Amino acid sequence: MSETPNQAILTSRDGHVAIIELNRPPHNFFDVEMIARIADELDRLQADKTCRAVLLQAGGSAFCAGADFSRRNGAEGPRSASRINPIYLEALRIFSFSKPIVAAIEGAAVGGGLGLALAADFRVSCAEARFSANFNRLGIHPGFALSYTLPALIGKQMAAWLLYTGARVDGVRARELGLVDFIVPKAEVRTAAMALAREMATSSPRALQSTRQTLKADSLSHIRNAISRESAEQAIQFAGPDMAEGVKAMAERRLPVFED
Repeated sequence: MSETPNQAILTSRDGHVAIIELNRPPHNFFDVEMIARIADELDRLQADKTCRAVLLQAGGSAFCAGADFSRRNGAEGPRSASRINPIYLEALRIFSFSKPIVAAIEGAAVGGGLGLALAADFRVSCAEARFSANFNRLGIHPGFALSYTLPALIGKQMAAWLLYTGARVDGVRARELGLVDFIVPKAEVRTAAMALAREMATSSPRALQSTRQTLKADSLSHIRNAISRESAEQAIQFAGPDMAEGVKAMAERRLPVFED
């Protein structure tokens, strides 16, 4: 694999399939720079006619644990309700990519990491993986377009359950909910994900991309609207007492105690 300048991601190629690997083990916490690096690579691959599909994977024990809220600037949050979170502006570029993405998820996809996983067209995972949209448990509104992508994928009722409670589900339950498309043994996740990407890459690239565009015709506008509202809500809540308690409770591995 080749390294990007700051090594936040690694890139390589397997025929018509491009590989992007998150490279901040063990948790692969992201910041605006890391998401921008992924978006930059996808922009480059968008113009590369020899790339027909992308495999997104991660080194370390987690696929992606989202932003590191233990750092004051970890959330890269907006300072006013009128300013969109810069991480989410970069995420919009990922969602705008026109070629299919397969995510190989061997570990936890949590918070914004789950949002990143849902930017892929397909998710291949294993029983040992864990999935959680834990924003409300941390005292903030969901982000990374999850307020749209999660209910669009698994339905409003189950999405509401995951978002309201921050429940953590394993790969088997995630498959039952529709969060994950394929479950294989952990040692075979990357191989199975690559096989799926290669299978799509054998289709006509023009027909494939146009079909994908038809299926996702109005989703990008919904994602833009979701990100705008998410950013506005989070701008208020980032500085509030609930988030301070939620982050502290997470660090102390206890249930948060929010005031009325």
